[in-house]
Amino acid sequence: MKPDNDHQGRAPTAPVTATAPPTKPPGRPRSQEANEAILTAALDLLIERGAGHTSIEQVARRAKVTRATVYRRFPTLTDLLVRAIEWEYRDVNSAAMDWPDLDTMITAWAEHLSTPRARKLMRRLYGTLDDLPELLRAYHQAHGSHHSLAVRTTLQRARTAGQLPPTSDPDILQQLLSGAALQHLAAHPDTTGTQEVKTYFLAVLGQAGLSTPLRQGSTAR
Repeated sequence: MKPDNDHQGRAPTAPVTATAPPTKPPGRPRSQEANEAILTAALDLLIERGAGHTSIEQVARRAKVTRATVYRRFPTLTDLLVRAIEWEYRDVNSAAMDWPDLDTMITAWAEHLSTPRARKLMRRLYGTLDDLPELLRAYHQAHGSHHSLAVRTTLQRARTAGQLPPTSDPDILQQLLSGAALQHLAAHPDTTGTQEVKTYFLAVLGQAGLSTPLRQGSTAR
């Protein structure tokens, strides 16, 4: 029998060791980064140009992604803008709207309406009421439902405390304040300071029968 010389003269084979897969550097997933870039770009363009002058192509260019990347996530521009509005108000703290008194509520309103970005976004949303009502609906769902209840509760509390006439209707007063807010957005510059906005709302409430003066200077909380 011929001896088996297959392994003669060969160097021993080194054992095969499994190599660990390369570790991914810490940080957010690329898909999340793309989502945030797209939503930020969409919201910025909505504020800067309005819904009628915003397109998927512009959003993709601003976000530095392809149009296909945007369309994979959002089939239409309306879907994208609705999601961008929800994303803008993702950190809204409902508990922060449980104002203990009227002064706290008016101060919060004044601080919000003295922010140029918030003012511009609200004007854009109300400007789309006829053509894209989904946008304003998304705003109210993300921000407005608890807000309306909190305003009504605060006005009822102020009426009970004697700050407002006992015959005043909190629902009507809420509509009055909301209308006053829209009027301020239309008639006053976006550089208006918090104290000026608060003085404006106090004047409106004064016409509605506010009897106990609020703290005019209490705008920092």
